Amino acid sequence: MTGARLVPVRTPRDPEGVVVVLHGGASRGDRVMVSPAQLSVLRMVPVARRIARAGRSRLAVHRLLNTHRGWDSQTTPVMDLAWALEQVTARHGDLPVSLVGHSLGGRAALLGGSDPQVRSVVALNPWVTPADRADLRGTRVLVVHGTDDRIAPLSRSADFARRLAATAQVGFVAVPGARHAMLRHGRTFEAYAAEFVTATLLGVPPGSEALTAVLDGAAYVEG
Repeated sequence: MTGARLVPVRTPRDPEGVVVVLHGGASRGDRVMVSPAQLSVLRMVPVARRIARAGRSRLAVHRLLNTHRGWDSQTTPVMDLAWALEQVTARHGDLPVSLVGHSLGGRAALLGGSDPQVRSVVALNPWVTPADRADLRGTRVLVVHGTDDRIAPLSRSADFARRLAATAQVGFVAVPGARHAMLRHGRTFEAYAAEFVTATLLGVPPGSEALTAVLDGAAYVEG
């Protein structure tokens, strides 16, 4: 049983797709509950709002609040995501879904994105490990990572993307000078997430050259 929550950002009457936005956040002790006011949660509010604006009345957008902070061994963010996808199906039917996550939320999106309804995954500065493996066969994946991230090294997510490319269509965009919290280059991360989601769920051509190259098959792009 999970204590996760779905927070609606936009719920149009007849959406064509659904987006679930996943926060990060390191552990602060054993089984510490997630607070809606913690910085890692608030960091994803502008991302979710940017996606909602881009999707207009065509996309339902929800933010997932995990059960516990960090990666709890008994209730992981992947388990919370599985619960959230069940809720999405109950509320919206079998619409295509896109997952957008930052840090550990990016890891959860990558490791938990194998649900058949998931059409695409966006991982922003994902915190992954060398042992992580995922099979996202048939899913479009975008990894966006700051070159100056000292918390989740770009090299790890680049290695993960290369492994994942064996089963999925993966694009990797590096953001020069960006750090883990996405503060100085926040709008860049938001724009990439919104454009990739609307392109993969709604068929809207992206405005950026980097994402156009990714959707055309480029594996690695400097943003």
